Amino acid sequence: MRLDLHTHTTASDGVLSPSQLVALASAANLDALAITDHDTVVGLAEGVQAGLNHSVQIIPGIEVSCSASGVPCHILGYFIDYQSSKLSDYTSRAIRAREDRMHEMLSRLANQNVMVDMDDVVKEAGPECSSLGRPHLARALVTKNYASSIGDAFDRLIGDGHQAQVPIRVLEANEAIGLIRDSGGIAVWAHPRLEVLQELLPELVTAGLRGLEVYRPKSSPEHVRKVKTSAEEMDLLVTGGSDWHGPGLGAELGAFYVTPDDISQFLFEGRVSF
Repeated sequence: MRLDLHTHTTASDGVLSPSQLVALASAANLDALAITDHDTVVGLAEGVQAGLNHSVQIIPGIEVSCSASGVPCHILGYFIDYQSSKLSDYTSRAIRAREDRMHEMLSRLANQNVMVDMDDVVKEAGPECSSLGRPHLARALVTKNYASSIGDAFDRLIGDGHQAQVPIRVLEANEAIGLIRDSGGIAVWAHPRLEVLQELLPELVTAGLRGLEVYRPKSSPEHVRKVKTSAEEMDLLVTGGSDWHGPGLGAELGAFYVTPDDISQFLFEGRVSF
């Protein structure tokens, strides 16, 4: 059995619609897929239906942007009730916050004589997008010839640490974890960085964090070992996913996957069976 527990669609900053993503997952011989768009659940109903059509088990998810002790982080929510009023309310607030953030980033770029407007970003995002993100801005920068590629846009203009970057902080980490738990979900820290892992982990566990994303395509064996050890020491679940956004943006969907043996306790707590 092959599973990918971290993917994105056009509902946020992915390239494929939920239906297209699930169809590709089926063609790539994935048996289960978690759809975890940034700060929105609007693509999940379509994704779940596509899963039924293609015999791919869909795990409803979300990736919530937050901060812990001032450090930006992302919390994945799995097995959520994506029709809950709390998630619907949060999605609406997050959409507005992401639009405000994009306006601020565009203003900062303009101060550097990089002239891109909101219409350019929205055009790149497409009509299905509800959650604007930096990849949409990166595509607009490429279209407007300010960058040679999406990677170049991040490296020189909008990546972490650059003047134009504005973090998303709709919620504190304890609020993000509470939102996921109140929606019936399991909260997992996405792509935890080693330099802040030990500092932030006790705070997040106290708030109700249940797992760590251990297995990722670009993680070194040493990184996997250290994160997995932390999970074991804190009695946390182990998960893994590709953080896949679209064709041509890294490895192809299905090239990376985890197996039930890798994440057995996670599947047990999520009541997943094959």
